[in-house]
Amino acid sequence: MALNRRNFLKTSLSGVAATTMGGTALAACSSGTTSTDNNKDSKACCANSKAELKLSFQEGTAPGKDLNEKFDYFEKLGIVGFEPGGRGLAGRVNEIKEALKGRNIKVSAICAGFEGFMLSTEEAVRNQCRDTMREIITAAGEIGSTGVIIVPAFNSQKPVMSHTQETRDFLCKWFDELGTFAVEHGTTVILEPLNRKEAFYLRQVADAASICRDINNPGVTCLGDFWHMTWEETCDMGAFLSAGKYLQHVHMASRKRRSMPGEDGDADNYISGFKGLKMLGYDKYVSFECGCQGEREVVVPAAVELLRKQWEEA
Repeated sequence: MALNRRNFLKTSLSGVAATTMGGTALAACSSGTTSTDNNKDSKACCANSKAELKLSFQEGTAPGKDLNEKFDYFEKLGIVGFEPGGRGLAGRVNEIKEALKGRNIKVSAICAGFEGFMLSTEEAVRNQCRDTMREIITAAGEIGSTGVIIVPAFNSQKPVMSHTQETRDFLCKWFDELGTFAVEHGTTVILEPLNRKEAFYLRQVADAASICRDINNPGVTCLGDFWHMTWEETCDMGAFLSAGKYLQHVHMASRKRRSMPGEDGDADNYISGFKGLKMLGYDKYVSFECGCQGEREVVVPAAVELLRKQWEEA
């Protein structure tokens, strides 16, 4: 096709526009901080009005001797999500339902709890993973959870399938079946990438999202964990944007010791990631999965305040 002057100008101008938008994203990725003064326009342009910071706690995050005391603490801090562990969840359905009655708290994701692992070379171990996952998924649906978190294989789990195309195809088939089962129960399965010291097979958010895309099942989703992203991602914002519509959950921790956000000082900057979540219109849960170095009654409220401040800055 001949390139006349008019076509040349149209092509050039569209390229400039794309470069300008891309430059905004690249600038935010280049450092953990964002200048509020310089980015008012980009914030207004990139933020999606649907986006909302809905904080969630795992069961051990809040002080209290039982769920009712813990949920009282949740409400005092404005925490709206609860992430229980999956082990024994079927036997806790009524307990959790009763404790949530009359509260502005819902169950976010379910944190693992399955037995076996899906990439075992031994069929009995794979079947154990499938069967225990189905039990947890059924309970998750009963309490209105957004999904059940699963890792294909931890480094310590042996013997494991080799990293080949055949293994990936097997994983996709396996997740497709489990995702369909999850949809039937009103929930999802959530793939979690971990850092290479914990699980080498699935390490980046984009890897998990690409599996979700290839399966193309509404019951198969993924999460991003700021702790693991610290070691595996070049850009928090880019990682979340790579997940797109498949992002179902976010985990939160400090960036050096996996403690409460803020306990690692200036390293605990989440603004780039929050900017990406806002661009996606993310309105699901950001859940604490971390330890605590200081006094819980002091450190936990400070962490919540820090995240809300940085969300506003993003």
